[in-house]
Amino acid sequence: MEQFVGMSKTGSIKEAAEGLKNPQFLILFDSSKERFKESVSQLEEMFPGVPSIGCVGQFYGKTQVLENGVMVVGFSGGIRAAADVFTDVSTMPVKCIRKFQQNVTNISASADNTVLIDFCSGNDECVLATMESVLKSKKIQLTGGTAWEGLVCCNGQVYEDACAYALVKNESGRVKVYKENIYLRKDAVKHIVTKSEPRTYTIQEIDGRRAEDVYTKELGISPENITEQTMVNPLGRVIGDETYIISIKERTGNGSFSCYRKVNPKDNICFLQAGDHKQILQETIESIHKDFSKISGVFSVNCLFRYLYFQQKGFVNEYLEEMGKLGSHAGLVGLGEHYNGQHTNQTMSAVVFE
Repeated sequence: MEQFVGMSKTGSIKEAAEGLKNPQFLILFDSSKERFKESVSQLEEMFPGVPSIGCVGQFYGKTQVLENGVMVVGFSGGIRAAADVFTDVSTMPVKCIRKFQQNVTNISASADNTVLIDFCSGNDECVLATMESVLKSKKIQLTGGTAWEGLVCCNGQVYEDACAYALVKNESGRVKVYKENIYLRKDAVKHIVTKSEPRTYTIQEIDGRRAEDVYTKELGISPENITEQTMVNPLGRVIGDETYIISIKERTGNGSFSCYRKVNPKDNICFLQAGDHKQILQETIESIHKDFSKISGVFSVNCLFRYLYFQQKGFVNEYLEEMGKLGSHAGLVGLGEHYNGQHTNQTMSAVVFE
C-alpha cells in the first residue's frame, strides 16, 4: 500500500494531485466553502470512477498545516475501497442502512485489514450509532471527524446534511485505529449530568446543581472564563475504562452551557486536566511502533481545539515532525472526532496502514 499526499496553497487541484498515479481511493480537503464544489468536480474529472470522500476544512500533511488551500490524499497499491453517503443525517440517517450493509458485504470487510473513514456534517452520535450497528458485529474499526461548513463530498458529488464514508480494505497488510487523549482525569471523582438537552448539546445541571456553578467552583474560575478554560480543563464522558472528551462551546444563560458533542441525562462525567502533551505523543508513537514494523501511511483527525492548544504551546511543528517520522502522514483539523463508534472532542483519532 502507498499513501500519496499533495497540497496546494493556491487551491489548485492539478497542483495538489501532481505525481499521483493510479489511485484506488481518494480523500479531498478544501479550506474554501465557495471553491469546494469546483474542487470536487475537478478531482472527479482527473480520476473518474475512483472512490472518493472529502469535506471542507483545514488540514495537514508533509509536516505543515494549511489553513487555506486544498489537499489530495491518494491510496494505491493493494487498496480496495467502497465510498458512499448517509443523507438526511439530522433527521433519519437509518434510511441508508441497507445500502451501508451491502457495501460492507461487497468489500468483504474484515477486522484486521478494513477501516471505515467518515466525514460528517452533524448529528454525529446518531450517525455513528447507525454505522456501529453494522460494524460492531464484524469488529470493523472506524476513524473520522466533523466537517467544517456542513459540506461533504462523495464520488464527485457535494452533499449537505450528510455523512460521506469509505470502507477501505488494505489487501497488502493490516490496519489499526488509535486514539490519543492529552487530557488526564483531574481526580477520581465522577459527576452525574442530572439535566441536559441533548438536541441542543446543552448541559443545565451537574449533580443537581447549575452546571456553571459546578464547573467554576471545581476550577476556581469566574463564569466569564468558562469557554477559554475548556482548552485546559474540558469535561470527559466516562464509559468503562475509557474517557471521551467534551468541549464546552458557550454559556447559554441560567447557569447552563452548550458543548460540541451531545451529553445525555445520567451520563457519568469527570473533570480533565491537560497533561504532558510531548510525553503522551511519544507514548502514542511507541505504541504504533510496537504494533507495526512497517508503516505505509497514517491518516488522522486532530481537533481544532488541539491545534489551537498546540499553537499556544508552540508545538504544532514538532508534533507534525514527530508524526511524520512514522511515514506518510496526513489528516484533517476536525470540529469533532470519531473513534470506533464514539463522537469525541479535543482528541486525535488515527488509522495506521501496514
